[in-house]
Amino acid sequence: MTDEKTSAPTGAAPPREVDFLRRLSATPELGPAILLIVMLVVFTAINPAFISLNNISNALTFTVELGLIALGMTLLMTSGEFDLSVGSVFGFTAVVMWTLINSTALGMPLAFLIAMSVALAIGAINGFFVTRLKIPSFLVTLGMLLVVRGSALWLTSGFPQRTWDAGEQWLAEWLVGDFCIGGAGDFCTGGLRVYMSLIWFVLIAALLHYVLTRTRFGNWIQATGGNPAAARNRGVPIRRVKMLLFMLTSALAGLTGIISSIRVSAANPNSGTTYELEVIAMVVIGGTALMGGRGTILGTVLGVLILRLMRNGIVLIGVPGLAYNIFIGAIILGMMALHSALERRHNEGT
Repeated sequence: MTDEKTSAPTGAAPPREVDFLRRLSATPELGPAILLIVMLVVFTAINPAFISLNNISNALTFTVELGLIALGMTLLMTSGEFDLSVGSVFGFTAVVMWTLINSTALGMPLAFLIAMSVALAIGAINGFFVTRLKIPSFLVTLGMLLVVRGSALWLTSGFPQRTWDAGEQWLAEWLVGDFCIGGAGDFCTGGLRVYMSLIWFVLIAALLHYVLTRTRFGNWIQATGGNPAAARNRGVPIRRVKMLLFMLTSALAGLTGIISSIRVSAANPNSGTTYELEVIAMVVIGGTALMGGRGTILGTVLGVLILRLMRNGIVLIGVPGLAYNIFIGAIILGMMALHSALERRHNEGT
């Protein structure tokens, strides 16, 4: 008798487990998810107060504000562009709203609509220069950053605007109101305080995730950033797509600035300085390709949590806050190397 040895025929599909691991390794959210888990474990082990309800509540309050801008930036970068003016729009939109409220008889709702219209107009101007005049978005939005920041300083003479008239107005409650889960008293002792900004962040993230992954417009965004020439030949309205995304990103930056000004009771013309760099870092760490063609809202949410909780964690464990940029730079370099390795491994396996 002879032993018969069987072998898989050439070209046969790999085992199901191998195929699953290959697809998992190609998922852009894998690296950020692992980093976030490791970070949570390390910070908690060093200082258990890191996962206390009070600290989580405070951390999420600041986290989601920048996160709102990052959601818009994700779609814009997926299309192959980015916006350096979002930090200045963050400060300018709030200044416009509160200047109108303090110096005219306009109520908060109308002033809010005018300020948001200004933010949309800034995004439309950015989009016009990029799509019609063919100027790179880096130069356009860098120039807009200076124009908008200078306008905010000129409008206010460099002084913060009074914001405490927000009081109990319904719009302020809708934007920055809060409620307590499982706690008691005005300070939500023993519970988790949830701010409306977190609710807005979750809702907008869910909506944009659906748009990017389940709609024709989402396909247009990825095609625009991945291969503009092929997308144009297939009828994708590239100019319109980019114009809308510039306006969306600017509007979210303006909304975030207004939310922040009500929460901290200050509309400072210098607010949002360097926010554009941190927002881009959040998006890139989350797995969105810097050159366009691939984007992930879920990855951006992870990137937002990583950077903002990192800032919170290093303070709790006693690392000087001035060292924050060292950690951020190291994380960006490490995540870029990881994304590159995973993508190369995926391409070699296909």
